[in-house]
Amino acid sequence: MAAASSPATGAAGDPTKGGQLFGSSGCTACHGSNLEGGIGPKLNPIQNLGNTKDPLDPTYLTNTITNGLQGVGGFSTAMPAKGGNPNLSAQDISDIVAFIIQSNKSGQAGLGPQELARSDVFWVSIAILLMVMVTWVLSRYNMRWIDRRAAARRERERTR
Repeated sequence: MAAASSPATGAAGDPTKGGQLFGSSGCTACHGSNLEGGIGPKLNPIQNLGNTKDPLDPTYLTNTITNGLQGVGGFSTAMPAKGGNPNLSAQDISDIVAFIIQSNKSGQAGLGPQELARSDVFWVSIAILLMVMVTWVLSRYNMRWIDRRAAARRERERTR
């Protein structure tokens, strides 16, 4: 029994089942668990490899997963047919296609490990910079306060 076309994705297939298949069929090895890419291209937001106008076209995605792909987008490794999993049925591929399309249309792109690490380093660097600046401002204030107290003490001793 084929799944009906989902209005949210425009592809025939179950995106929930497709997400499970994406994880269990080995797709994450190349495309990452959050579709962030790695050995293979990013799938959320989907990376256009230059061989199609619309990389989210269900027919394009189905053909790419079914037949594999090589020699495009500057990737040195080829996408094997069915992602190297000969047990994927046509319905499984439709479900994975629906999952990829839904992930892109939901607008929620997960941060991959590299982006997450860069973000962490950026914010930790900003925090350290701010702490250094606050320390410098407080030390300047403290030195002025010490100078004023010393000047006041010298003034008192001079007036005695």
